[in-house]
Amino acid sequence: MNLLARLLVACLHLMQHLPLSVQAGIGRGFGAMLHLCARQRRGIAQRNLALCFPDWTEEKRAVVLREHFALLGRSLLERGLLWYAPPERLKGLIQVEGDVGLAQRSDRPVMWLVPHFLGLEVAGAAVQLFQQRTGVDIYQTQSNAYLDGVLKQGRLRFGRAEAYPRSVPIRQVMKRIREGCAFFNMPDQDYGPKDSTFVPFFGVRAATLLAPSKMARMLDMVVQPVVVDILPGGQGWRVRFLEPWADWPTADPAADAARMNAFIEAQILRDPAQYLWVHKRFKTRPPGEPSLYR
Repeated sequence: MNLLARLLVACLHLMQHLPLSVQAGIGRGFGAMLHLCARQRRGIAQRNLALCFPDWTEEKRAVVLREHFALLGRSLLERGLLWYAPPERLKGLIQVEGDVGLAQRSDRPVMWLVPHFLGLEVAGAAVQLFQQRTGVDIYQTQSNAYLDGVLKQGRLRFGRAEAYPRSVPIRQVMKRIREGCAFFNMPDQDYGPKDSTFVPFFGVRAATLLAPSKMARMLDMVVQPVVVDILPGGQGWRVRFLEPWADWPTADPAADAARMNAFIEAQILRDPAQYLWVHKRFKTRPPGEPSLYR
């Protein structure tokens, strides 16, 4: 397993020297292979699209599914660029829109609210390359220790980020936020029923974290959504630093979770293929409800 992982990382390291247009073509081909071979993930994505877009024809969902896997392949292979390419090259490939410097100017702690679009890794690079505030995030440890180390080293290589595994008590992360770090928060996956509420996501009740609202209220945080678009061919990526939410959080964390999901829905509708549909977003069900996945 480690030999395979090392070969994969070596390929990513070599590929980052290619023009992005060439990498994009290879990535789309890799995604087409995943669409064909990764039956379990394809089934999850098909189910998610059927649940979220029941009014679409099967043909439309199939088109979006194929494009989703093409972009998923790109996002996986282009991590070599994010982990190894010179910073100046990345700055030329990342188009930044909006107020990227809000966190470094703010007197209050800032939460970057970053939904799971396929270009999410680019947002982690952008907040280090285009502003000065150190960011802190919580990440899921990889089962392969070698890949976990490579991933962490790649994400932190610019020196303005800290990453804590989910096993670390949240008070350590909050301590760093109080000391001046911005919080890179990825809030839209199913982490189980603990500290979650069931609110609609495209009309389907989804276990949604209450922690973003509670933390933002406790620490008096400014909440700025950040969304990444993968651009066609060799054009790179667009990272949109959106306007901070003026009326979020409120005293009602469940209502805040519903508003957060509604915001993510609106962003997905701009380009549905770019959202991470291969995740079991509806895995956790309310008591008494059957699984939505076979």
